Amino acid sequence: MTPQARVQAAIELLDAIIVAARVGGAAADTLIARYFKERRYAGSKDRRAVRDLVYATIRLCAEVPATGRAAALTLAEHQPDLAALFDGSAHAPAPISADEERASSGAVPSWLLLPLADPVQDAAEQAALLERAPLDLRVNTLKAHPEQLRGLLPDAEPIAGLPNALRLHDNTNVEQSPAYTDGLIEIQDAGSQIIVQACAAAPGMTVIDLCAGAGGKTLALAADMAGQGRLIAADVNRDRLSRLPDRAARAGAGFIETLLLDAGREAAALAPHEQSADVVLVDAPCSGTGTWRRNPEARWRLTEDRLGRLVNEQSRILDLAVPLVRPGGRLVYAVCALTSAEGTGQVDAFLARHSGWRALDPGIEYGRKYGEGRLLTPAHDGTDGFFIAALVRI
Repeated sequence: MTPQARVQAAIELLDAIIVAARVGGAAADTLIARYFKERRYAGSKDRRAVRDLVYATIRLCAEVPATGRAAALTLAEHQPDLAALFDGSAHAPAPISADEERASSGAVPSWLLLPLADPVQDAAEQAALLERAPLDLRVNTLKAHPEQLRGLLPDAEPIAGLPNALRLHDNTNVEQSPAYTDGLIEIQDAGSQIIVQACAAAPGMTVIDLCAGAGGKTLALAADMAGQGRLIAADVNRDRLSRLPDRAARAGAGFIETLLLDAGREAAALAPHEQSADVVLVDAPCSGTGTWRRNPEARWRLTEDRLGRLVNEQSRILDLAVPLVRPGGRLVYAVCALTSAEGTGQVDAFLARHSGWRALDPGIEYGRKYGEGRLLTPAHDGTDGFFIAALVRI
């Protein structure tokens, strides 16, 4: 593909991604994969170049652009060499007209500025939300020690305050490495590892991961428990939860139990576990505003209505967790979100609804105190953005 053809391909992909964002269709990565599956002539360098153009454009545009061309023109304003490729030649985009519509640039959609947590109102904080993320790893202590992995992955750097965490450049392919295939490491952002640290899980405990998904944090909890005790991974998503048994086997965490919940009827399935848990982790569905550096397209999919629905769902899940915690036990609430309603507002509302509970210092080094929890951001902590709170049943 010529450089001009790569730009035109990026514009076509952006058109598809914009439509999908508006109607809740397939994610950008899926659309890009489909696009090149139908165009086998594109080599690996072409695919990489087009992908880089697409994501550079998405990162630049806070609001959903009108068209892929309008978005690409905004990128061209920032990259004069790119503008020169709009030359109307074969397979190239048409020349640029001065009066053509451009997409607006920015980090945060205008409607979302007010709901963001106070520390994220800073321009530098917002810019960092869209920087390229590193590749963080967790050493699986059920099978390996950090020093051993540093020898196998010499480019990995330790992460201060997280003894089992390593950091690599984001383009490193570790999934083909023996360390990964043998279950010695897991790909996991440092922020997610900090959430598990806040759980303070230990051998012999009963721990419930109530929104386990595919089990990334469940596996980290299993390592902290040294494979001893009872660890239940629960979720309503069958597809995601079904991935956990194979992951657990690879990690040497065969003691994990999975519990598939029926959405809207979770309480019945959870009833046998009432007041049994030393720790319940609620890593709730959320806006994902803390993960834009990995998924900048999420800005285009989030709406005020969707945010409101997510806040209501978080409250409902927290209420489901209450009966599971034994007296003196810990409920850890976490979201990869940076809105006040999903963080401090959620915890304040929980404490107002439920007597016999109090907030607890999560016991983590990272983040800033924010309300009754701690707020992690890319600019301040070098992690994805998270709100983490610990609550104890009195």
